[in-house]
Amino acid sequence: FIHLFVECFPRFSPSTYSMEKMAGVFSYQSSDIDWCEDNYRHSENVAEFFNMVSSFFFLVSPIMLYLLHPYAKERNLAVHMVWVMMIFVGLFSAYFHMTLSFVGQMLDELSILWVIAAGYSLWFPRKLFPSFIKDRQTFSKLVLVMTVITTLISFVKPNANAYALNCFGLHFLYMLAIEMRSCTDERALRLAKLSVGLWVLAISCWVGDRFGCSFWQKMNFCYLHSLWHILIVIAVAYGSTLIAYLDANNEIPYSLPGLQYWPCDKWPVGLPHIVLKGTAKTRKRC
Repeated sequence: FIHLFVECFPRFSPSTYSMEKMAGVFSYQSSDIDWCEDNYRHSENVAEFFNMVSSFFFLVSPIMLYLLHPYAKERNLAVHMVWVMMIFVGLFSAYFHMTLSFVGQMLDELSILWVIAAGYSLWFPRKLFPSFIKDRQTFSKLVLVMTVITTLISFVKPNANAYALNCFGLHFLYMLAIEMRSCTDERALRLAKLSVGLWVLAISCWVGDRFGCSFWQKMNFCYLHSLWHILIVIAVAYGSTLIAYLDANNEIPYSLPGLQYWPCDKWPVGLPHIVLKGTAKTRKRC
């Protein structure tokens, strides 16, 4: 198609250098980032096989979409958007680890950035808004502007993006600590401990793979980044449900929100979700 375009419209055709540069960012291993897993060990077409396969763990999103639907409907928020975007995070992550291309790296990291931005817009507590912001709509616009600016800046120093994104986890811990001060629900407290514990384990795997690769190669275990994918998905599922539960208690207390686990509430592990024991009819109207 490109050759046909050049022949038909030579005046408007890009230079050979521009075309080669454009093709270069899509090429295999054009990214400066290379994780610890041996490249092309299991497939000649996949750079990091297990890192790619573990990325599909993000496709647990449709289950979370289903579980959080009653809360999202009652809260009248686009909560579904976060987990729909998580699907793209998984797909872009798989593409990046398959190719280790620069385009794959940017798609992977920027999709994570926009998921974080969506989470902030939806669930950031109103009591923590800056003093000059009075409503969530204004706060969401501010988050949008900052996200667009951050997206543009991310192309300046791409290798620093992953470190900057992980810093959002620290702010999440700060926000969670403030919110949990007044919480007495044992299930919420347990979920908070699990969320933080999983996040710490996930970050440890990420850091270990990034900075301790030589050690893990000697141990013949180069799959910490794959474990990071699995742990961070579970941590996000737990953490986002907890934040949504706290939001429901603050914004729609009449719905009497509670926490349960899928597929069986009596099991020690599972996916948490919010159940609404009350209805809109119980809402007090002045």
